[in-house]
Amino acid sequence: MRLILSLLIALIIAATLGVGITWVTATRGIDLNTLTIGAWTARPRIGTADIDPYARAVIARSGELPIGTGDGITFSAGTDDAKRPLDGRCDVTVSGVTPAARFWTLTLYDTRGYLVANSMNRYGFTSQEIVRRADGAFEIKIAARARAGNWLPTGGVERYTLALRLYDTPVGVATRTQRDAPMPAITTVGCP
Repeated sequence: MRLILSLLIALIIAATLGVGITWVTATRGIDLNTLTIGAWTARPRIGTADIDPYARAVIARSGELPIGTGDGITFSAGTDDAKRPLDGRCDVTVSGVTPAARFWTLTLYDTRGYLVANSMNRYGFTSQEIVRRADGAFEIKIAARARAGNWLPTGGVERYTLALRLYDTPVGVATRTQRDAPMPAITTVGCP
């Protein structure tokens, strides 16, 4: 009787631990095969047949359609370069240049993956509509209140993430460093 009770307890512990780890992995993901440059993180293999099972579970759960490896790559950031979470009540600047790409988009999402609601109905920028300096660099101000230049409203949400999608780019599985792919800096410049 004691053996059966011990086996039953071990089975319950193993099942709980297995389901718990699977849930955490499917909801938050893990860092297998990730590429991190500054605050930006990408999974270059997500649009290939070599996708890891954990990333596949995250995609199945979210319903996201990843960019195929031949088409481009998506980088995301939930913190600035100093590792502070992106806060919609603060002023944040995304500045610099992007890696070589035919086209890119920068989009603002809430922590659940939805576009951030705002009164301007502006959710992102594209490489074709951004105002640049003479040297090709740009500066996007992300804030709750209107700012001059390239401004992306946050709607005052507490936390958000940025998605930078690069289309038709050489950045991918072989990319390892900032020199291979110069990513824009993310800086919190003011917080009330």
